[in-house]
Amino acid sequence: MENIDPFENVLKQLDKVNKILKLDEGIYESLKKPKRFLEVNIPVIMDNGELKVFTGYRCQYNDARGPTKGGIRYHWNVSYSEVKALAAWMTWKCAVVDIPYGGGKGGIICNPKEMSDREIERLSRGFVAAIYKFIGPELDIPAPDVYTNPKVMGWMMDEFSKIRQYYSPAVFTGKPLSIGGSLGRGDATAKGAWYTIREYVKHLKWDIKNTTSVIQGFGNAGAYISKFLYDQGSKIIAVSDSKGGIYNEKGLDPYKVLEYKESTGSVANYPGSKNITNEELLTLECDILCPSALENQITAENAEKIRAKMIAELANGPVTPEADEILIKNGVYQLPDFLCNAGGVTVSYFEWVQNLMNYYWTTEEVYEKLDKKMTKAFRDVISAAEKHSVDMRTASYIVAIERIVDAMKARGFGY
Repeated sequence: MENIDPFENVLKQLDKVNKILKLDEGIYESLKKPKRFLEVNIPVIMDNGELKVFTGYRCQYNDARGPTKGGIRYHWNVSYSEVKALAAWMTWKCAVVDIPYGGGKGGIICNPKEMSDREIERLSRGFVAAIYKFIGPELDIPAPDVYTNPKVMGWMMDEFSKIRQYYSPAVFTGKPLSIGGSLGRGDATAKGAWYTIREYVKHLKWDIKNTTSVIQGFGNAGAYISKFLYDQGSKIIAVSDSKGGIYNEKGLDPYKVLEYKESTGSVANYPGSKNITNEELLTLECDILCPSALENQITAENAEKIRAKMIAELANGPVTPEADEILIKNGVYQLPDFLCNAGGVTVSYFEWVQNLMNYYWTTEEVYEKLDKKMTKAFRDVISAAEKHSVDMRTASYIVAIERIVDAMKARGFGY
């Protein structure tokens, strides 16, 4: 895989939109840089008594529309550029679904697979102790991301509450239900993606029951979108996880595949299926391809081989700008990441609202509100695509950047 700087992709995409919107130069320069970037060292006493120092980052990209919002990932490949790029994408994502947030992102360079729960808890609390002055319900609201979960958010919220000396559930979202989490949060990313896929399928006058789907990544988002597509009648012909992929042209039952993965640790070698590589999976002929893993999966190297009719991006940044040009030329329908996967941050927003009100909604109320938000966002983007005669990603950027710039101008920024 070629070495791609994620933040370079952000700048390329921004440049493409600027050519259409012709932004004021000062505002354009402001959009190219984060407002604040924190780097912290977190000393942790490991279970064997040794002291280990971890590096953590938190980027607060743009807060013109409200407090910054975005996940914290624990991963060995976390980098300065990746965190900055993800924070920028969160800024656009919150704007495209029209929730009153800016964008942020965080990460710690570590391998949580090799750490005990107690070590992860000490690391999580240490990170909050290092950044607590720069986060809060009105300032920056983190959430789970790759290899973090509600348990980690619970520890972090508790640490912040201890430091501030009052119970503060609204500082983190994606928490356990018992301490202010929202119903409907667990499958929100995939549920939101399903609503946008449903709207696009309607727009294209397809019948979902006559479609085939391929899902790359079988974690939270990938497993749930497999189930939603399957439940609506789409035939799931291939899925993959970090250890391998499986294919069956007659279709797979994602519920049974998930049971198998939970008992064996991977989807690989699932009975009645053929093992395939990640590269083979991405280039299968299908109607709907859902990249639900990490960024930079579809690049200039493999984009010409993509045979999916539609790509619904549940992952962040799975398609590079160079690949984008090839897919657009080849007529592939696209649901870009920060539209398609915005269900997670939308329900995080709902969680924050519920925390601030101290009044909680039913699952049905959450889904109903999510459906309205995602459907409106899809229609706003389709309208922009038709108005400017551009692809869906550029249209998503146009909708998002116009909203951010309006807020910057209204607040007197950028001049």
